[in-house]
Amino acid sequence: MERWVLKILKEERQKRGVPLEVKMLNNNYYLYRSTTRWDAENKKIRKLSEYIGRITKHGVIEKRERNVVRSVYHYGNAQFLFLMAQDIIEHLKRYFPGCWRELLACALIKVLQPTPLKRMKSVWETLHLSQDLDASLSPKALSGILRDVGANYAAQKSFFDELTKNSRTLIFDLSSVFSYSQNIRLAEIGHNTKQLFVPQISFLLFFSFTKKLPVRLKPLPGSVRDIKALKAVLDELEAKNCVLVIDRGLASYKFAEDLNKKFRFIMPLRRDFSIVDYDMQMKKMFLYRKRGIKWGVKKVGKFFLYLFEDVKLRADEESTFIGWVNEGRKNRGAFKIASKQFGKIALLSNICESGEEIYLMYKDRESIEIAFDALKNELENDKIYLSDDDAIRGYFFIAFLSLYLYYKVLNKLKETNLSQKISVKDLLFELSKIYEVHIDNKKKFSEIPKKVEQLIKSLGVDIFPK
Repeated sequence: MERWVLKILKEERQKRGVPLEVKMLNNNYYLYRSTTRWDAENKKIRKLSEYIGRITKHGVIEKRERNVVRSVYHYGNAQFLFLMAQDIIEHLKRYFPGCWRELLACALIKVLQPTPLKRMKSVWETLHLSQDLDASLSPKALSGILRDVGANYAAQKSFFDELTKNSRTLIFDLSSVFSYSQNIRLAEIGHNTKQLFVPQISFLLFFSFTKKLPVRLKPLPGSVRDIKALKAVLDELEAKNCVLVIDRGLASYKFAEDLNKKFRFIMPLRRDFSIVDYDMQMKKMFLYRKRGIKWGVKKVGKFFLYLFEDVKLRADEESTFIGWVNEGRKNRGAFKIASKQFGKIALLSNICESGEEIYLMYKDRESIEIAFDALKNELENDKIYLSDDDAIRGYFFIAFLSLYLYYKVLNKLKETNLSQKISVKDLLFELSKIYEVHIDNKKKFSEIPKKVEQLIKSLGVDIFPK
């Protein structure tokens, strides 16, 4: 060690009166306080070092304590989301009394911007709600909360049961996300939608057609992609007199018989399904989004087989097939066989209703497809930080909460006829321009842009305190 370093070390020992040591890293010298502690677990003394600063020829440059005093907070976006969350706050308090603030805070942050768990605390501190809701969002605290929430499936189920109440129609689907963690038992080898055979975690999402909201989410082992995965979940579903709309990929007559024991259902059938009668008479009709739809229905065993023909879709498929014939990819014989199926959708159900009502419930599957895309994007952000099954289940719950709040905002935009003019993301960005400023123990709001003022008025929601 160089002389000048030894000289400074001697001076610092005399000045501070505590044991010190010098460490060298990348040709630089650093000063540490050196102490010891008894390790009861290993029954021996352990040496501990506390960093003080870097040693230069001019003395010690001590580490700086970062002490930021904030007096400006984002207000409009967070307050609007907080108002949208009122219907779930009471349920969170009831079923997660020890951590409801953290769960709500994480969900709010994830709607505002994609944020990894390790940065939650930093983002939370920029929101005015952090002054009123004492949420512990340090990475260590969140890690424990994720595991506690993930381990308490009974509380999650009770929470989901509250949301599912009074849902006349439930749409559900199965999807998955990749995970290469060695410690996650839920991550199993299975085929995903792209037919890749990879470690993944499956999840089942229920969407209420009645409420236009997601109401239930459950992660499943990645290898589970078929009917047997659904039976246990459906057995615990508390939803009397509701209609389940099934994904086409799960369709089977045996599954229909199982569903018939407890639920009313609508099941889309693949075009090659043997019970579909493409020669069925379709004398009734209605309009769906300015598209002509013909339909017919017949009894098939215990169930009703509905057949619909989308007139525009039939023309599109027929034109496409004729193009294939001209290109030599298909022959006229294949055209004659396929033409019976052009534009047609077959649905199996145990419900005797008008074809238009059945069709509308089926078509609302588009809602869950959009929800799946949003949820999968969110889950991709943090999967590398999740190290065990309980943490996975806890994180899925937070992701669900953020998806629920997203749809609450979207529904508000639709109710006020604003959804065609502004997106959820753009609305929250505009509202973020309203700040809460703290000066001399008083709170005031920043100037409100005219566009934001008009948005607040159109939404019919008062985000300011009385």
